[in-house]
Amino acid sequence: MIWHILMAISWMYIIFGVLGIFRFNNMYSRLLTSSKIDTVATISLLLSLIIYSGLSAYTVKLLLLLFFLMLTNPISSHIVARSAYLNGIPVDEKEE
Repeated sequence: MIWHILMAISWMYIIFGVLGIFRFNNMYSRLLTSSKIDTVATISLLLSLIIYSGLSAYTVKLLLLLFFLMLTNPISSHIVARSAYLNGIPVDEKEE
């Protein structure tokens, strides 16, 4: 039952995150929203799969995947934002 709730929460994060991507005009705001979708929705999705699978070798693989994603998602978002900033994409674009 708990894994159903976590799965629904992850889908809600994904839906609201996609709406946020379409809502924001700034590239950096869109990047922040997409990185939150990646991190938070993936964490809740993997936790629901861990609870569903119980104690097994599959659970260990999911935990390793969860650790790897928690380590690399923020770093990759930072690298993309820094690259955009260094290439001259303005931080505050005027709304059209």
